Amino acid sequence: MHARDASGIDFIIVGGGIAGLRAAISLAPMGRVLVLTKAERAESNTGYAQGGIAAAIGDDDSPALHAADTIRAGDHLCDEAAVSVLVEHGPRYVRELIEWGTRFDRDADGRPALGREAAHSVRRVLHAGDATGREIGRVLWERVRALPSVVTIDHALVTDVVVAGGRASGVGYFDPEGTRHDVLARAILLATGGAGQVFRETTNPAVATGDGVALAFDAGARVADLEFVQFHPTALNRPGAPRFLISEALRGEGALLVNDRGEAFMARYHPDADLAPRDIVARSIAREAERTGGPVCLTLKHLDPAYVTRRFPTIAATCAQLGLDLARDPIPVGPAAHYIMGGVDTDDWGRTSVPGLFAAGEVACTGLHGANRLASNSLLEGLVFGARAAQAMLDAPRAAPMKPDRGMADGSWLMAKADRPKPSTMAISHKPLAMTSVRDLMWRHAGLFRTREGFTAAVEMLDRARIAASPSTMQEWRHRNLVIVGRLIAHAALRREESRGGHFRADFPDRDDRRWSIHVVDAKDAKDAKDAKDTKDTKDTKEETR
Repeated sequence: MHARDASGIDFIIVGGGIAGLRAAISLAPMGRVLVLTKAERAESNTGYAQGGIAAAIGDDDSPALHAADTIRAGDHLCDEAAVSVLVEHGPRYVRELIEWGTRFDRDADGRPALGREAAHSVRRVLHAGDATGREIGRVLWERVRALPSVVTIDHALVTDVVVAGGRASGVGYFDPEGTRHDVLARAILLATGGAGQVFRETTNPAVATGDGVALAFDAGARVADLEFVQFHPTALNRPGAPRFLISEALRGEGALLVNDRGEAFMARYHPDADLAPRDIVARSIAREAERTGGPVCLTLKHLDPAYVTRRFPTIAATCAQLGLDLARDPIPVGPAAHYIMGGVDTDDWGRTSVPGLFAAGEVACTGLHGANRLASNSLLEGLVFGARAAQAMLDAPRAAPMKPDRGMADGSWLMAKADRPKPSTMAISHKPLAMTSVRDLMWRHAGLFRTREGFTAAVEMLDRARIAASPSTMQEWRHRNLVIVGRLIAHAALRREESRGGHFRADFPDRDDRRWSIHVVDAKDAKDAKDAKDTKDTKDTKEETR
């Protein structure tokens, strides 16, 4: 729909993935909903989710077992209340998807076929071939399109959250023609997905530039856990080819990682071998490649070829386009940035520290994933917390309180929003703005293996990076958001002097529960920064006297 239809709006949702769409469906009976998407409707991280959606619906499964696996994968930094919400409510929302017509694969008895992925103790992953996210997105978009109270504007770039009277009251955005609009609403939900494009090597689509984190931070909201980045171990690693995701579900079905000599090696690095947690598998691949001096590949040649192509049709077709036979050839793979465990700090209902502003899905940080996300929990997170955020958006606006396991840090080093004039029009430019230096810097210094020396160099360069005071093209806004999120990640990772989950410090290789069993939070406001330091100092004092 055209921007002129965006009047009389009650609720604004920024993003068209699973979290935003599920929220829109719940909000539609309660008022007029505006959904702003950055690109085509299918172009979100949801649509790129191959593996599946995890839920404890199997006869040998339970929410308690799902919770235990989630906490173990999260390296014991998960917020247990958020985990409980996910695993207890997840089965109900997954069954709702089935009732709405989601075509999950079925077993011989007609029940949903359950797969297994890394760090899951049982089979609990529902899948639709190897395009589960796209199938869920199809069903949700069909329902949204049938709702007359939902207005959708594609190719809309949201540039700021309007904050007035101490609460979020709207957003500013550019429509596809480059004209700026300000829309007011009673509540705003950020469901913008991830930030994989901050890194040179990523499985994420081009739209995943961390916009939601930058928007929330600019609006004064707290952000948390941004040092924890999950690097998927098996992205296609072939020169000249895109970093296409090779789903973990292949290893769940028996695929093996082998070195250039054809030797399976993961058992040397972890007792769970190829089904070890993602962070361990990713670093093991890098170490094995360095040890042998050759590539690491995924092999399925010991499996039934007909089953392989039937179970993974999208991956098989993509490999075929590159001259590779998924069922018979070794597939070269390597790690790539995949998922940000941190994000906008929220409670278990999606509330942020700014009243009226909500966040759900990958952009949010409830603490659910801890230091490392359990495979296939992300689609479930968007589904459950998108629905919960919609419920909370009906209430009177209030801020999420600071949870007791949060420690604040000074985020005042970023440019204040008030320093930036608001443009009235945007020039539409299709010329790419050079951002390779930022993405390369983050990949080299904030990637799989991190050190103080590397982070110090990255932080200094990012702090000096020029951000346009008044961005006039979409590429300038994208660059600005990448720099802000890159800064937040680098500063957070420099602070955390331990290794845990997706955050590995070569100079601090051990987990340090005495000092770092906390979620570190950033905020831009100077008062928050002072309170943060006091909170952290007090916590450190208590820990020292225990």
